[in-house]
Amino acid sequence: MKLQVAIDLLTTEAALELAGKVAEHVDIIELGTPLVKSEGLSAVTAIKNAHPDKIVFADLKTMDAGELEADIAFKAGADLITVLGAADDSTIAGAVKAAKAHNKGVVVDLIGVADKVTRAKEVRALGAKFVEMHAGLDEQAKPGYNLNVLLSAGEEARVPFSVAGGVNLSTIEAVQRAGADVAVAGGAIYSAADPELAAKELRAAII
Repeated sequence: MKLQVAIDLLTTEAALELAGKVAEHVDIIELGTPLVKSEGLSAVTAIKNAHPDKIVFADLKTMDAGELEADIAFKAGADLITVLGAADDSTIAGAVKAAKAHNKGVVVDLIGVADKVTRAKEVRALGAKFVEMHAGLDEQAKPGYNLNVLLSAGEEARVPFSVAGGVNLSTIEAVQRAGADVAVAGGAIYSAADPELAAKELRAAII
């Protein structure tokens, strides 16, 4: 299982600083949507230039103009981009077309999708590299939120998947047990007192 750090900071400078601390312990460096919106795709280029050996993931959450948005992100240095599972099939297919042209990948984010299992199978058939079983920060803050809902969906869908939404040292074993290809840790790393140690401990917990 790969480890992905989701960097939900707001400046390229802060993102570079964090990436520099944790890069040796992670496989994928994700530039979160707030960072991309705040700094633009130049942040993607900066991270890729600083860490050319890492998979750089631009969390665009594209909802329309899939081929165009994917193309500009791949040209900026992204290896993976996200399209929302709620988007039209043609949007996902367009992004996949751009990915093939650049030899990159599209991840379909199932945030807000009620039937994640069915949609996961559909978008995999459209060419998604993997799907992201994702609960956003707002959803996680609601009473009664439970990561197991995402893990169950991942297990049932039987397609390559990542999990994002409460992955930390106490849950990462369950994420791996569910068969996830990628564990996405955000706040567990960037909000930690020692982000490098947090990333190192998460890496060590992966069998």
